[in-house]
Amino acid sequence: MTRVGLGYDSHRFEAGRPLVLGGVEIDHPMGLAGHSDGDAALHAVIDALLGAAGLADIGEQFPDTDPRWKDADSAELLKQTTAKLAEAGYRPVNCDVTILAEAPRLTHYKQQMRSRIGELLGLPVDAVSVKAKTNEQMGWIGRREGIAALAAALVERTG
Repeated sequence: MTRVGLGYDSHRFEAGRPLVLGGVEIDHPMGLAGHSDGDAALHAVIDALLGAAGLADIGEQFPDTDPRWKDADSAELLKQTTAKLAEAGYRPVNCDVTILAEAPRLTHYKQQMRSRIGELLGLPVDAVSVKAKTNEQMGWIGRREGIAALAAALVERTG
């Protein structure tokens, strides 16, 4: 049995923080605000996986009211998510991520992100897709106020 999930996340830019997307540090003067490291791409992946498995969303699993998750590495949150999936009898099959950002340009980072997400999910790189799109200078993304990400994930029953 296979199931699909969809995830979304967005964060505003914030000075004084590193920019981390897809588990990769990106050269940019501002990072993303958030209780954790603000990695919108991994947060979208986490929600896609949780949704596919019928589990509570990222906000319930790792609430921003819990000091344990303050400045947490989202790669670690994704590892914990795959463990929760395993406990529920599921494993990831593939993942597709779209990042919406006017800046920075992400072309040179997409392969690194694919590799890192694949590593974190225990998947081959060809089971992970990362795309980067601008918002054609429209809205808050177009005004370079932050970044959003969408993810779709397929999971299958393990037992």
